[in-house]
Amino acid sequence: MQKRSRSIIILSVLFGYIILQFLWWEILLVKQTGQIIDGKQQLIELSSTNAEVIKTEVEKLHHKKNGQVIMVVGEGTVFLLLLIFGIYKIKQAYDKEEALSNQQKNFFLSITHELKTPIAATKLQLQTLQKHKLAPEKQNELIANALVETERLNALIDNVLLTSRLDAGEYIFKKEKESISETIEAILNRYYKNEITKNELSFTAEKNIFLQIDKTVFPSIILNLVDNAVKYSFDKKNIAVVLKKVGSIIHLTVSDVGCGISDEDKKKIFNKFYRAGNEETRSAKGTGLGLYIVNYLVQKHNGKLTVKNNSPKGSIFEIKFNES
Repeated sequence: MQKRSRSIIILSVLFGYIILQFLWWEILLVKQTGQIIDGKQQLIELSSTNAEVIKTEVEKLHHKKNGQVIMVVGEGTVFLLLLIFGIYKIKQAYDKEEALSNQQKNFFLSITHELKTPIAATKLQLQTLQKHKLAPEKQNELIANALVETERLNALIDNVLLTSRLDAGEYIFKKEKESISETIEAILNRYYKNEITKNELSFTAEKNIFLQIDKTVFPSIILNLVDNAVKYSFDKKNIAVVLKKVGSIIHLTVSDVGCGISDEDKKKIFNKFYRAGNEETRSAKGTGLGLYIVNYLVQKHNGKLTVKNNSPKGSIFEIKFNES
């Protein structure tokens, strides 16, 4: 921050000096033009005794002087405006670059934490199995926990790799007509069996809703939205996934009663790497890639993603897919 402030002060002084110098030279040029015209007027007055001729020539000189002054001031003003606009665009680019740099820094901090957590948890489960002779039920519980952490690690790596491929334009979408009612149900049963068993997650869907989807990446839409709902439901988990069709539009909503999203953050949450708050003090896990991926994939599936407040608290993510 101190380095940034120093850079801004140096640039401000430099550009201020340039602008003042330009204004000074413009004033000098106008004064010089006036002196030249005045000198010509004196020559005319000395070289002629005809009052009418002198008057006509002086009027021409003053008209010429006014024209030159207007030209100098006009061109100078245009140049000055272009210079100010250039300064503004440079500052805008600088601020954007710094914001991206900060977001990338936060991403690396969070990805390090996100990778270490499931690895450490899995290691602990395996070490417990190795060091202790446990009952079969306890062994199965530890193995199940290790598998959950492995799935979490795999999903995280998939997000990072998918983001890289999408940004590079390397991923080719291959869509097929699928029953997304069955697809979403299968995804939820596979990854969120524990939440469903505890009645923390529900799925309501109309039957036989079909959509052209890429079966490889479509699950990322569901996984990231539900993960987001689970992650930010601190006190109570009451997550509802609803799928219905209205006319030719397919509505998919994921709602929760968590901490919600501020109006300011709603404008930024779909940006890559963006996460609200300070990464070093934030308790909720995340990399800032999930909602970026969801928004990108929704658009590629001919849909639109919006977020709004739930009642009495929480968030609702709504996707509208155009069937055609």
